Amino acid sequence: MTGKPFALRFAAATVLALLASTALAEPIRIGVSISTTGPAASLGLPQQKSILLLPQEVAGQKVEYIVLDDGGDTTKAVANARKLIDENKVDALIGSSTTPASLAMIDVAAEKATPMVSLAASAAIIQPMDAKRAWVFKVPQNDDLMADAIGDHMAAHKVKTVAFIGFNDAYGDGWAVQFKRVAAAKGITIVADERFARTDASVTGQVLKMLAGKPDAVLIAGSGTPAALPQKTLHERNYGGVIYQTHGIANNDFLRVGGKDVEGTILPVGPMLVAAQLPDSNPIKAHALEYITRYEAANGAGSVATFGAHAYDAGTLLAAAIPVALKQGAPGTAGFRAGLRAAMEGQHGLVMAHGVATMSATDHNGFDSRARVMVTIQGGAWKLLP
Repeated sequence: MTGKPFALRFAAATVLALLASTALAEPIRIGVSISTTGPAASLGLPQQKSILLLPQEVAGQKVEYIVLDDGGDTTKAVANARKLIDENKVDALIGSSTTPASLAMIDVAAEKATPMVSLAASAAIIQPMDAKRAWVFKVPQNDDLMADAIGDHMAAHKVKTVAFIGFNDAYGDGWAVQFKRVAAAKGITIVADERFARTDASVTGQVLKMLAGKPDAVLIAGSGTPAALPQKTLHERNYGGVIYQTHGIANNDFLRVGGKDVEGTILPVGPMLVAAQLPDSNPIKAHALEYITRYEAANGAGSVATFGAHAYDAGTLLAAAIPVALKQGAPGTAGFRAGLRAAMEGQHGLVMAHGVATMSATDHNGFDSRARVMVTIQGGAWKLLP
């Protein structure tokens, strides 16, 4: 009389064990929306290649990465974010490559309570902190940190007047705000404030207006290869002053497109770009060299780009948070996603390829001055300035 109930109980227990095993085997899914085509492809392509270097297993859990291209288009970035969350059931988002696309994704991340790690630079992505931005983190250095470095260099070299030209989008606007702040503090006069589109074929009109102000220096606030256009135009017009760029140009594609016209450019960059030139005492050097070695082993010597390291840093940040988040819930659950957000916010002294991050409830970037160095372009290569 007891055999049948026992068999049923045994079968039920087996089914439950199998279901539990299946639940434990559920992978952590990370959705990635980056710009592998379009004007920002020189940012997105090394990011795509760097995603392939991210860990496939963390804390005993399989990790899957689902990568979509947004072409730098804000509408596409939003559609990608919704698809990744609603259809692919991702636990976190990485992206996008550009500031406008990243800003567009914030609403989706907040609405779906899914943590997002941006690969774009503007501080507006995480500032001012509010209920929506509480779900958003970023791994590139904030533009205000880099603007301070440019202002310090200009002041030290007696620059008194500057002409500014930036993208006619959130990236250029953010830099205009930051540079105006820095210029006021350093006693520097801005003699021109111009804009251009990432897809423009000519900026002759803007450059002529800039040159009319006879500036000691020019600051170009762009990213990727489109940022070479104003500089090449200045060279054609025989401008002899110092040209500064932002960390948005720090890849070999910019050097290739700019050629001799970008020699002598001065800019702040993340330390990864010149890791081999850093002193051994620098805490970032070993991690940055590890990334460079892995990236170039897969893609060839000299192929590394600063933008790819941002994707690698996003993976480092998520990998550090996953073990903590697993205590709050299983992958695919709201508890796990909330745990990821809280664990990233709680990171303290996390060494990455571009800096050492200490996050807080009000700072979702966490980098300090160790995340920047000043370089120049010399002989078609990046050279660390003293």
